[in-house]
Amino acid sequence: MTRFSRTLRVLALALVLATCAFVVPDSSVESTDVELVRVKRAGGVSVGPDVVWILAVGSDARPGQDMLHSRGDALQLVGINTRTDAATAIGVPRDSWVSIPGHGMNKINAALYYGGPQGIAGAMRNLVGITPDYVMVTRFPFFEDMVDDIGGITVANPRRFSDPYLKKEGFRPGRIHLGGYDAMAFSRIRKELPGGDFDRSANQQRTLRGIHARIRSQADRPGFIERGVMTVMKHLATDLGPAEIYELAQAVAQVEPGRITTCVIRGRIGTVGDQSVVFPDLAQARRLGGAARSDATLRGC
Repeated sequence: MTRFSRTLRVLALALVLATCAFVVPDSSVESTDVELVRVKRAGGVSVGPDVVWILAVGSDARPGQDMLHSRGDALQLVGINTRTDAATAIGVPRDSWVSIPGHGMNKINAALYYGGPQGIAGAMRNLVGITPDYVMVTRFPFFEDMVDDIGGITVANPRRFSDPYLKKEGFRPGRIHLGGYDAMAFSRIRKELPGGDFDRSANQQRTLRGIHARIRSQADRPGFIERGVMTVMKHLATDLGPAEIYELAQAVAQVEPGRITTCVIRGRIGTVGDQSVVFPDLAQARRLGGAARSDATLRGC
């Protein structure tokens, strides 16, 4: 996409966001399936003005449950450099045993349950050394609908794997096209993967790449971006104003696919009491955070 055409899409996006803010009545808003929360910084290492950090969380909340106080299933810390159009994602296995502010040591996926967005942001700060600027929480059914709405995604799958409950026939290796349900299954299966939770986190990053690539490839189609924004806004609860949402959407839209880097925090499997947990490699986690903090770029995993 050229810089000019991208600017036109961003301007259209701004108009749609502004329109949504003023003309979508409360009665038309559907169930809240996406929550975007600004993190109140009480400490942690600050980042440069060009870098925005978003903690993306897939929620295990069932219908009727509070999505912001549930277990977090998929955890990706995404940094975007608005000056260079680079981005990075640091994947965190959900069973990582970490320090949760005010709640001692526990699995990081419990941080959302105990402390909400601020709690899981604090747990991420304790692990990686970066406090996210925003926490975005989504329900998996909405994720499936969103992938279907954009026409599915293509991912590069390094190995064949399956799951008797989520995907009995499995996924073949190579470049594969995924609809909404398959994208969810691809991102959640772990027991049949040789690296378990670590490989699942890497698959989640492949899914994010696929979503971004699909949006980039279709962004010039008339109405594609605008329809997507309208859909999200009807399911979105946030404490952000339209201008701030627009700025975040602009940052995501401008990321160059060739400037995306990813890594998964490694560790070892162990037990605490009767729980199976991941003891994360704290040195690696802090190294990744230090490397990506200022420019949202990783030069080695």
